[in-house]
Amino acid sequence: MKLLVAVDLSKATQIIVDKVEEITRENPARVWIVHNAEPPPDFVEFKVDPLAAREQLAKKFHNEHRQIQEIADRLRDAGLDATALLVHGPTVETILKEASDLDVDMIVVGTHGRGAMHGLLVGSISKGILQKSIYPVLVIPTDRRH
Repeated sequence: MKLLVAVDLSKATQIIVDKVEEITRENPARVWIVHNAEPPPDFVEFKVDPLAAREQLAKKFHNEHRQIQEIADRLRDAGLDATALLVHGPTVETILKEASDLDVDMIVVGTHGRGAMHGLLVGSISKGILQKSIYPVLVIPTDRRH
């Protein structure tokens, strides 16, 4: 089985990775840990040093890549064939393009479980992937309040 696991590097990521380990324990899988590294919003101030801004962005991307690499290392230690991918672009479309390019069997995402009203009022990445994906999508609830 080939899984694309989309992570946002929030606290929910640990829950998603734990679940992936659990479901692949008996069924070894090829796993891609994918994080979309979005640049920060445009600066509002006019006196921004472009070099400093680029350096800050480079540090951010380097840190995010290190984090997903650590996740892939952990999954490899658990016996899975895992690769970390840091991608850039509109999140839903970029994840779906990666899924297509990798010819995955399933996409795994998390939901922060903010309730029905949140889902109605605010679009989410998980919802966008569910609506547009041609691949099966496993949505893992990451709200552990229950």
